[in-house]
Amino acid sequence: MRHLSLLFFVFWLGAAKANEPLTIAAASDLRYALNDVIALYQTEQPDAQLRVTYGSSGKMTTQIRHGAPFDLFFSADIQFPEQLYAEGHAVTKPTLYAIGRIVLWSPRLDLTEVTLSQLNELNFRRLAIAQPAHAPYGLRAKEALQTSGVWDAVEPKLVYGENIAQTAQMAQSGAAEVAIIALSLARFPELARHGYQLIPAELHQPLTQAYTITRHGADKAAAQQFADFMTTPAALAIMQHYGFELPVTQPATQRVAEKAGNEG
Repeated sequence: MRHLSLLFFVFWLGAAKANEPLTIAAASDLRYALNDVIALYQTEQPDAQLRVTYGSSGKMTTQIRHGAPFDLFFSADIQFPEQLYAEGHAVTKPTLYAIGRIVLWSPRLDLTEVTLSQLNELNFRRLAIAQPAHAPYGLRAKEALQTSGVWDAVEPKLVYGENIAQTAQMAQSGAAEVAIIALSLARFPELARHGYQLIPAELHQPLTQAYTITRHGADKAAAQQFADFMTTPAALAIMQHYGFELPVTQPATQRVAEKAGNEG
């Protein structure tokens, strides 16, 4: 009898976990693109429950280390999921899902013909970037400013957002006249109407973005299911629409087919 009760408890525990919403930690540059991907996913999986928290990749990495109940982690820099995997906080090797880009953007100034090297010639009080200490887009902004030779000139004017979405909000609110933000945010209609200047990729290290399934999501089939959905043509089209460059990866269906063939 005790054995049957234990089996029932294990079954109930597994079923309860399977019915929990899929929790996703995602870098803030994904705010609009991932929302659209999830909306599409839920049209095909109407019973799917997903809960997304957006923030800086560095801070989310710290939260996952301390037991935050995220099942999937979409980082703006592959180094963070690599660290989690090496430390045992993630159960899948990081998988590339996009290459990000940064832009010079302002809701008040026309920057469409302005390069970073010309920033110190403009009349503005504040330049917003994400905090380089924990936000990959902020670190890449700093690298680009340094490579362009204007870091020393603009550093006294810098204000920092906790993440790249907050950085864009700072410029929208007037806390800064100019910002360096993610192309994926600048492509959102509300922001795109102001125009932007794409920052050359050679001015900074690449924004190699990757995801991993965390230890908390190890037993959730929904975690891998959604991760595989990110490789479908429809999801990739959304990512491209928001300006992400796509890494050369195999679609999930092809990976599954090859695995079956190898096992046979």
